[in-house]
Amino acid sequence: MRFQGRRAVVTGGLSGIGEAVAKRIEAEGGKVVVWDMQGGIRTDISNWDSVQAAAAETVRQLGGIDVLVNSAGVAGPTATVLDVRIEDWHRTIAINLDGTFFTNRAVIPHMMANDYGRIVNIASIAGKEGNPNASAYSASKAAVIGFTKSLAKELAKTNITVNSVTPAAVRTPIFDQLPQSHIDFMLSKIPKGRLGKVDEVASLVCWLASEECSFSTGAVFDVSGGRATY
Repeated sequence: MRFQGRRAVVTGGLSGIGEAVAKRIEAEGGKVVVWDMQGGIRTDISNWDSVQAAAAETVRQLGGIDVLVNSAGVAGPTATVLDVRIEDWHRTIAINLDGTFFTNRAVIPHMMANDYGRIVNIASIAGKEGNPNASAYSASKAAVIGFTKSLAKELAKTNITVNSVTPAAVRTPIFDQLPQSHIDFMLSKIPKGRLGKVDEVASLVCWLASEECSFSTGAVFDVSGGRATY
């Protein structure tokens, strides 16, 4: 019961990795509020006003925020840099990067008030290696890694840790946004020869989101089936 008495926010918590994390935190005694466009506290994480409102409502419901798992994101366009539509580039950055900035920023004051917090930002192996025909997604996830490292250093003297997780391809509803050829490419890069499972990612995320993770901050944790090379 690692999360007994803890209050958690999971963005994108109605499907995929976010859903698996939310269920596991609840199973281990935590109270979870989901920020999602489809339900929970309906939140557009690319909009600062929407995120502020979600944070205020979460505190009203739970009395505070101890954990943030930022899992919401989009795959973005599958196209070469020359063919990416400008509006698709901006939308991908707005959700994946601005959304990370907004959600992290919104919860930090509540964590600082209690001198405790665990933030886990879901990035991607694409942010470390870059996937062809996925420049917007790769760039946004690389930026999430850099942002996480920066924020972790700012908060290092507090009892708030900030870490990121970089999964390789994991079968989630985000695959519905991708052509099969791109999925096949990602699978071909994984030495284990299979896709990851949401529960495998959730296991790592929940350790990072727990009190057990007290000295690791500003770190990048791979769940890549051997794909990660650094």
